[in-house]
Amino acid sequence: MPKKSFNEKLNSSGDLPKIEFIGFDNKMAKRFGCGNMLIAAPIEYDEVMKKIPEGELVTSHEIRDYLAQKHGADFTCQLTAGIFINIVANASQEREDLGSKEITPYWRTLKKDGELNEKYPGGIDQQKMLLEMEGHEVIKKGKRYFVKDYEKVLSQRHKEERSR
Repeated sequence: MPKKSFNEKLNSSGDLPKIEFIGFDNKMAKRFGCGNMLIAAPIEYDEVMKKIPEGELVTSHEIRDYLAQKHGADFTCQLTAGIFINIVANASQEREDLGSKEITPYWRTLKKDGELNEKYPGGIDQQKMLLEMEGHEVIKKGKRYFVKDYEKVLSQRHKEERSR
């Protein structure tokens, strides 16, 4: 059976989104907390990431908070969020490589604390270049890279939608 493309993975949601209750006696509770945990569909991450305009940024944490609120959950699964955000990035790169103009600006989605994502297509170097082309300053702290003062350019769109 041939391996699925990233776009096939992006567009196959299976039974997602779904909400699972994580109780105190669950091993996951120590890691994620207790309550209703959302496992969002990969395409939902793509929809949010596509809305981030040039010059603005978003963190994976903000996307997770937005999706949890949208679905009435207490929090989202961090593990699947990271996997699905990387699927979005690779699916976008796949489309671009095929000449499509339908690109998701995945490089505008940062990890917690404004950190660049080494798992994106082209790694840190490509994300750094794309962010710098949009006017962001990338700084190195130890072996990791961050957008300087990223908090000042976080997208307001999600904050406005969450407050509605």
